[in-house]
Amino acid sequence: MGIPPNQRFLDGPIEVMTPQGVWRPSNYTPGYNGYVTMRTALEKSLNLVTVRVAQEIGMDKVADAAARFGVIPNMPRYLAMALGSGETTVLRMAAGYASFANGGRQVTPTLIDSVQDQRGRVVWRSDMRRCDGCSAPTPDGGPPELVDERRQITDPIAAYQMVNLLTGVVQRGTGTRAGQGLNRPIAGKTGTTNDYFDNWFVGFTPDIVIAVWMGFDEPHSLGNGETGGGNAAPIFHDVLEAALRGSPPVPFRAPPGVALVRLTTDSGATITEAFRPGTENAAAPPGEAPAESASGLESGLGGLY
Repeated sequence: MGIPPNQRFLDGPIEVMTPQGVWRPSNYTPGYNGYVTMRTALEKSLNLVTVRVAQEIGMDKVADAAARFGVIPNMPRYLAMALGSGETTVLRMAAGYASFANGGRQVTPTLIDSVQDQRGRVVWRSDMRRCDGCSAPTPDGGPPELVDERRQITDPIAAYQMVNLLTGVVQRGTGTRAGQGLNRPIAGKTGTTNDYFDNWFVGFTPDIVIAVWMGFDEPHSLGNGETGGGNAAPIFHDVLEAALRGSPPVPFRAPPGVALVRLTTDSGATITEAFRPGTENAAAPPGEAPAESASGLESGLGGLY
């Protein structure tokens, strides 16, 4: 992720010239917030900031990321696509978000884990990773090392930065209903399309990814004010609660080399933010530079690495 999470963008009116005329995107909630950080924009689902970020980095990079993560293979290069106007599937969204959770490696979904013959011998399995030393005991008595040969579609620091940002969506943003009362690390993002045709929530813990879509087979509105945060997020909550019942909370694992620092958000909350080394102060305005290193925090053993 080339943009630091505390870099600021203008949440204000914007006009974009298109072949069909002037396009004036808007936020879901009326009004503007002025200059806000990337984190605040993501947590509040500020469309106007999303458009400005897409303008800054260019739609070629947006389309490339959508293809690498398997969400939309051939995304058209127009700005409205940055707000989710393209078509995808629930399975593609789940697989794309799984790459954030596992440190940036490509995930290929499968409906069958393995096939056994009548004697119980495995004749096929979907996970073809090598297991070096599986047939011999390890010196320390621990598990053998599985060699992960999946394609690295984004680097581990960028993947963890996204995980860190998306946890804020559940803690303080539009996705709070996804994590209410669960008391475990959860990351995710809400989505609501124009005229309330589609409601989305895609979220994950270090153990599981769940994608929820609500809509009609023949597209029409779910009703005025029906949002992903209000409808899809509670479904995610209930499924996750059942799936992980009895399992202890597991923290997201920070990769080697990430810089963790404590800073104050636009709302006044104190959080641990993830940066590439050397970028901690680059985007912070005067008086907001992070002052306290948090190296070693949130470096648990979770994650699908």
